[in-house]
Amino acid sequence: MKKKVLILAGGYSKEREISIKTGKEVYKSIKNKYNAKLLDPSKGLINELRKDKPDIVFNALHGTYGEDGYVQTILESEKIKYTHSGVYSSSLAIDKEVSKKIFKKNKILTPPSFIVTSIHKRIQKKIIKKINNSFKFPVVIKPLNEGSSVGVYICSNKNFIKNLYKLKDYNEILVEKYIPGREIQAAVLGKKKLGAIELIPSRKFYDYKAKYQKNAKTKHLMPAPLSQINYNKVNDIALKAHKLLKCRGVSRSDFRFYNNKFYLLELNTQPGMTSLSLVPEIASFKNINFFKLIDFLIKDASINR
Repeated sequence: MKKKVLILAGGYSKEREISIKTGKEVYKSIKNKYNAKLLDPSKGLINELRKDKPDIVFNALHGTYGEDGYVQTILESEKIKYTHSGVYSSSLAIDKEVSKKIFKKNKILTPPSFIVTSIHKRIQKKIIKKINNSFKFPVVIKPLNEGSSVGVYICSNKNFIKNLYKLKDYNEILVEKYIPGREIQAAVLGKKKLGAIELIPSRKFYDYKAKYQKNAKTKHLMPAPLSQINYNKVNDIALKAHKLLKCRGVSRSDFRFYNNKFYLLELNTQPGMTSLSLVPEIASFKNINFFKLIDFLIKDASINR
């Protein structure tokens, strides 16, 4: 008898569109082996779980609610096996400030940063003064708890306040020193290094459009053209970060490579699985096709993660 796999896709976050694409790709891949079903949890989750009684939940959600420990808490309480990282590691990884503190404590380079909780006119000068005293312009600003480069802006002194106002709906904003250099991303599957890829965007940086639109013409270089020492090093750092945050299933770590040093920007516990996504591309280079990748995550599913 086929196992029932409920694929959660959609949700409430600003990454909803990508989550739906991921969910559809996962469904197409496994529908012949498993009794698979897609569910958008924004239409009700707990009642659906109790009615459907799935053996396993494949978590294809991104961002708030799906990647922050919230849905994982529900699945733990319902005692339903699920994929990817658990409550603790999900909540750590999505909080860029907390995860950066863990990285720094364990000697992983990450750009210096601070948190802004208000953008009121009275404190704008204080924010700019803090930037000038800490690490100078240009800086990167982004929401503390979003992924997929949602709301990420590279700012000069001239456009900083204008861009800051674009994030006025967020309670916490990360202000981070901009690190130039090469865009390298490395993946971990289970407890093993999967590989690293370099991205060369035609846009200013690897933003939302560069990630998910074919006409953005981002170049993907797999494997990343690094020396063997540096290729091993970036994969080692990704695995170390994965272990530090106690991740499960799969993770993808985003780096900048500058002056022969790797700076870890963030770690993603719910990397995308669309036709343009990086983890399937990295896995494919290791002769792990899309079905094998998804099947691994399903077989890895558990509670108490």
